[in-house]
Amino acid sequence: MPYQKLKEDLQEKPRSWLITGVAGFIGSNLLETLLKLDQKVVGIDNFSTGHQHNIDAVQSLVSTEQWQGFRFLNMDIRDAEACMEACKDIDYVLHQAALGSVPRSIEDPLTTNANNITGFLNMLVAAKDSSVKRFVYAASSSTYGDHPGLPKQEDTIGNPLSPYAVTKLVNELYASVFTRTYGFKSIGLRYFNIFGRRQEPEGAYAAVMPKWFAGLIKGEDTFINGDGETSRDFCYIDNCVQANLLAATVDDEAAADQVYNVAYGQRTTLNELYRMIRERVATEHPACRSKEPVYRDFRAGDVRHSLADISKSEQLLGYSPEYSVSSGLDEAAKWYLENS
Repeated sequence: MPYQKLKEDLQEKPRSWLITGVAGFIGSNLLETLLKLDQKVVGIDNFSTGHQHNIDAVQSLVSTEQWQGFRFLNMDIRDAEACMEACKDIDYVLHQAALGSVPRSIEDPLTTNANNITGFLNMLVAAKDSSVKRFVYAASSSTYGDHPGLPKQEDTIGNPLSPYAVTKLVNELYASVFTRTYGFKSIGLRYFNIFGRRQEPEGAYAAVMPKWFAGLIKGEDTFINGDGETSRDFCYIDNCVQANLLAATVDDEAAADQVYNVAYGQRTTLNELYRMIRERVATEHPACRSKEPVYRDFRAGDVRHSLADISKSEQLLGYSPEYSVSSGLDEAAKWYLENS
């Protein structure tokens, strides 16, 4: 399997990595994996959505020697000079820093734009000027917008349905222009619904899965927007980490200057997901077995159905998701139950 071979290769010949948004959910999982592979990592975050406890958690999971391979910079990607400084002597950039959330972007498009477009461009320029080997960035399935076709294929998109989706589309346009103008090739990863350990259950913009885990564990009401038949392609965090490392190190030139779906390739309705989470939480909190969700209005800017075609990722990157929705939920449930 390409990923297993890559991990062995990285341990034999360590590289230097920069992770933006390192204190976030995905960033901290990338950090954990890379440090366990004995890599040198620089991480940056301004803690606008990331948390120190995510970095502390990683420190507790790696050896002292591995932890010494990590350097943290408290900085903002809206600061172009700081981005230049961070990219010095870096082989691969994994750009995760962004302001997520469709509702937040509708409420405050200016701040979303400043982080997701200006911040992205600062990092892209810094990576190009520092001659990093590869710039891999978090794109989004929101780019498919109102295009009704399923499964979603990378070369067919619709109109964006939120300011957040606009920013993620602009990232892809900038990345493509940098290839044509400067010969600097990057790779965008269109994340579908990534879930797993260290995903934040608190706050107005938290993803649905950690909110449901937290609500069921505490015996509180859990809410579903709409009728629950909305469907998503849920993807466990370790699959996402795999895609990032493969994208950063892929040798095939044809694989660069591309965007890829990062998903499992299976559709799950919110009603199905709720039942799957409830079943796992009930192993330790039996009272929640009879707990039904509370349905409320559909949310503005939300797409009704989402399902990824992952064949391009499989063919060009060697991506092979190791966790299904069910096995990923088993892992996620362990983490939420231990950390509740």
